[in-house]
Amino acid sequence: MSLEFRHIAHAYGDVTALRDVSFTAPTGEITCLLGSSGCGKSTLLNLAAGLLDVQHGSVLVGGDVLAQPGANPPPEARPVGLVFQDGALFPHMTIAGNIGFGLPRGNRGEVDGWLERVGLSGLGARYPHELSGGQQQRAALARAMAPGPKVLLMDEPFASVDIVLRRRLRRDCRVLLREQGTTTVMVTHDPEEALDVGDRIAVMEEGRIVQFGTPEDLHERPATASVGAIFGGAQVMVASREGDALRTPLGLWPVTCVAGELPDAAALDLLIHAETLDCEPDAEGLWVRDVHPLGVASRVLLRNGSGDEMTVQTTSPVAEGSRYRVVPRVGSVRAFAHQ
Repeated sequence: MSLEFRHIAHAYGDVTALRDVSFTAPTGEITCLLGSSGCGKSTLLNLAAGLLDVQHGSVLVGGDVLAQPGANPPPEARPVGLVFQDGALFPHMTIAGNIGFGLPRGNRGEVDGWLERVGLSGLGARYPHELSGGQQQRAALARAMAPGPKVLLMDEPFASVDIVLRRRLRRDCRVLLREQGTTTVMVTHDPEEALDVGDRIAVMEEGRIVQFGTPEDLHERPATASVGAIFGGAQVMVASREGDALRTPLGLWPVTCVAGELPDAAALDLLIHAETLDCEPDAEGLWVRDVHPLGVASRVLLRNGSGDEMTVQTTSPVAEGSRYRVVPRVGSVRAFAHQ
């Protein structure tokens, strides 16, 4: 079933955490809430879980109101499963006991089935402290999914696991969730993780959703320069229109460098990819502050006299301490109205 947020607003005293948030996590899909610390993503998850009361707006599951002001059932009365960053397994119970906690007594066959699904066959008699961090997260996932919740909520479930294991865990997790057809909402601050796991991504900034769409939508058609920078590995620079040129901190650039129409705005946010910039020797240009070889190419950090910096990726030889002019290629820059 779908999970829907309608006009959610929330505050902690005088601090506003969410501002009129509305979106729907589709049935059977994995939706990632992506943003930096303090953007409101965990608050949104906790409102759905029942760990916080809804102050304004409503939360719906399958079109039916789950929570709204004055009607906030506790977590145990909601058709949701929860997976936290640390797993939160019961330390005094075996792994089999943890998984079977929300199941009818004596349902050993179903517990064994979940142990197999998450790659823990034969480990049901162990206790949480006897498993690795990755194994504990697998057990936590099985415990949350075993009762068959309509919605699964996951709060940074892989953050405490090392990077190599994390990649495998999120791959296996995605496959399992898709096979089970579980509607899932997962909080993460890692763009790579959101792209790897999510069918849809809600990018949050300062308590609002700035873009909601598929990974392809966000990567190929960002709504703002900041979204483009998150997913495309691009740099953002503020510029202004000056005749047939753009006035940037790095000098005048021709408007032909912009792909598509130029926004009608006094100030512009330019989205720039390091590999689409060229360096040309110029005695009055930017100083080369650092050259980092990457194999075939090098990443070059340049700085002007005011301290503005730009990274260029080039296959041409560039020496530290020399000076260059940065030139964008035709149609390589995206321009947005300055936020």
